[in-house]
Amino acid sequence: MNNKYVIIRSDTKSISEAMTKSEAISKIKEYDKEGISAYIVSQDEGDRIKKSNFNIPKWD
Repeated sequence: MNNKYVIIRSDTKSISEAMTKSEAISKIKEYDKEGISAYIVSQDEGDRIKKSNFNIPKWD
């Protein structure tokens, strides 16, 4: 399988470039160490979110 994933950061509301699952998990761990909340979604879902006015969940 050649699935790609993107990361959505809660602090900047930014969506990363597509990456492999292992790269995404590694990046999420780095963000966690820095105290940044983020989550992984599929590249297709990330593209859908970019095209919409999707409200990113707030963890506050």
